[in-house]
Amino acid sequence: MRPLDGLRVIDAATIVAGPFAASILGEFGAEVIKVEQPSVGDPMRRLGTQSPGGDTYWWFSETRNKRSVELDLRTNDGAAAFRALASNADIVIENYRTGTMDAWGLGFERLREGNQRLIQLSLSGFGRTGPLAQAAGVARIAEAFCGMTDLTGIEGEQPGLSGSAALADYVTGVYGALGIMLAVEYRHTSGRGQLVDLALYDGVARFLDELVPVFAATGVGRARMGAETHRSVPHSNYLANDHRWVTIACTNDRMFDRLTEAMGRPELMHDQRCATNEQRLAHRNEVNGIVADWVAGLPAATVVARAEAAGVPCSIVNTVADFCAHEQVVVRQSIIAAPTNDGGEMQVAGVVPRLDETPGSVQRLGATLGEEPIADLIARWADQLPTTRRPEESHVAIDE
Repeated sequence: MRPLDGLRVIDAATIVAGPFAASILGEFGAEVIKVEQPSVGDPMRRLGTQSPGGDTYWWFSETRNKRSVELDLRTNDGAAAFRALASNADIVIENYRTGTMDAWGLGFERLREGNQRLIQLSLSGFGRTGPLAQAAGVARIAEAFCGMTDLTGIEGEQPGLSGSAALADYVTGVYGALGIMLAVEYRHTSGRGQLVDLALYDGVARFLDELVPVFAATGVGRARMGAETHRSVPHSNYLANDHRWVTIACTNDRMFDRLTEAMGRPELMHDQRCATNEQRLAHRNEVNGIVADWVAGLPAATVVARAEAAGVPCSIVNTVADFCAHEQVVVRQSIIAAPTNDGGEMQVAGVVPRLDETPGSVQRLGATLGEEPIADLIARWADQLPTTRRPEESHVAIDE
């Protein structure tokens, strides 16, 4: 048993955010049907590094536990087939520009005429309301819009990329899956579905720590700080003598005291430049210089070992190759081998979160374009009623 066994999901979205939300549901048991443009398929099949089989590795990684149908939603026949499928679905996920699905006769109000229990996740660059509701947006635009890009990089230099070009997509996908499950929980008692509306910038904006309330209260923003953080020192990256970078994060005075012990410099606990976090913030460059000199005299692994022994948060700045090979990752199965549709196997990131009673899993990667005929799927869903209704829902009057 998996927690979402029996839940039916139509993934009519493209690229990352919507399909990622659908993949999360699929890992925990939902039946996910990927709707693709006939003949050409989803654009993500061609976005990124191409695998020997033709589709990209990105496509394989994010198309987990899905089956593909070909359907042109722009045609009358395609729209009619989609409505028939949605009439027996639990969830529809779409990320077309606001108003596009309505123009095709597939807006949420039209779909729910045939299924009052339907939940729809609609993702767009700027959401379904406001002056930018019709504007196009992708992850990088979302990060620029909400201020994340302005915080990334070195002050006075070109703003940088947050690391993943699709960070906002993945954040939105997680919030999308959460929104869906909140709507499912409400449906258990009300019998009604609802619309979940997410803009690509919503989730990233929620990740801006104290920036919003601080600006609202004081009118003061924050400059780009590179590897530094505004709230504590030392909290940065330092270069070891084997040319590897090490991250050390002392978020309070107790952690700094432990670091001084690891450094063999206990007198720093009483140094007026270092004794409290406020003093360290006021003498940021001097404190960072002391820590940098200590790290520069040792190999990175030795720095980490001494910091860990003292209880100080510390890590080598790993490459992806380092991460994949690390014993922690192997033991925890943060990277797993999953089967592909062609009978092969591929290494991908593991299932998150971990549930000890009903864990998720990856059964297959990379849906084959059009592998399930749409007519057969409509008939199967119509013949087999959804199994996701709780017993108490039978007592709920949908039309109340």
